[in-house]
Amino acid sequence: MTRLAKSLQHPGPQALPLVGAAMTGAQLAPHRDWLMAGRDLELKDAVSHLLLDGDWQAQAAAIKARRSDLGLTGRLGIHGPFWGLTIMVSDPAVRALSAARLTRALEFASAVEATHMVIHSPFDFFGHPLVAHTRATGLDEQLSQVHDTIGEVVKLADDLGCLLVVENIRDLNPAPLLALVRSFGSASVRVSVDVGHAHLMQRKGGPSPDQWILEAGDLLAHVHLHDNDGQLDRHWVPGEGSVNWGAVFRALRQVGGVPRLIMELQPEALEGGARWLAERGLAQ
Repeated sequence: MTRLAKSLQHPGPQALPLVGAAMTGAQLAPHRDWLMAGRDLELKDAVSHLLLDGDWQAQAAAIKARRSDLGLTGRLGIHGPFWGLTIMVSDPAVRALSAARLTRALEFASAVEATHMVIHSPFDFFGHPLVAHTRATGLDEQLSQVHDTIGEVVKLADDLGCLLVVENIRDLNPAPLLALVRSFGSASVRVSVDVGHAHLMQRKGGPSPDQWILEAGDLLAHVHLHDNDGQLDRHWVPGEGSVNWGAVFRALRQVGGVPRLIMELQPEALEGGARWLAERGLAQ
């Protein structure tokens, strides 16, 4: 079995989906007992230019050793860099910078033996009269720009056995993002649904988070779990905002598969968030 195929498998069957968490390598030890259940983990370290421009090899080695010492066995991924970057760009100089940043992050992912990396959707408001992202308004050219920017990154991800999961950000419609993922024709490129982001954009006319999950279907490989009030990207614990979590987990059951369910919360809120979901019979 290839490393990529293994990355699509969960360590073991669960009666309820097992939620994991996003945190930095320095935050692993305090959550060891909770993570020991085999929860999936997403490292946030590579978001920062301080890591990518520094001695990232030493940092990767330290994190790999710490994870081994702690006995953590869940699937591992990272969140790639995104501040000020876009993967849909026509300027060759900016394109080269974005590709270089993502390549370095993939090298870090490989060094820590991660098997997924989150990158951000390049699409702004679908349906806006200035930025529609439709075939009639230049979607094919936009997809071509993305291929020109990250084509080699996708090839590297495939070689490393690392999934690239593309996360909805300001997207008001799943169609452009799904078209982008499908356009690569690669098992290494899949969809990430961020529940909080989808909920925010629902207030602006987009589909609900559960509908995003259903639209992604078998392309879904990763989900960010956090709540908000529909006004700001607050990254609240599930239940503190207005996300319909019952609908989210019903959609996940309907889609099936084993997407990585990553709670994107403050570290001190992680166990409380998992407990809230468990108390309602949604996850563990």
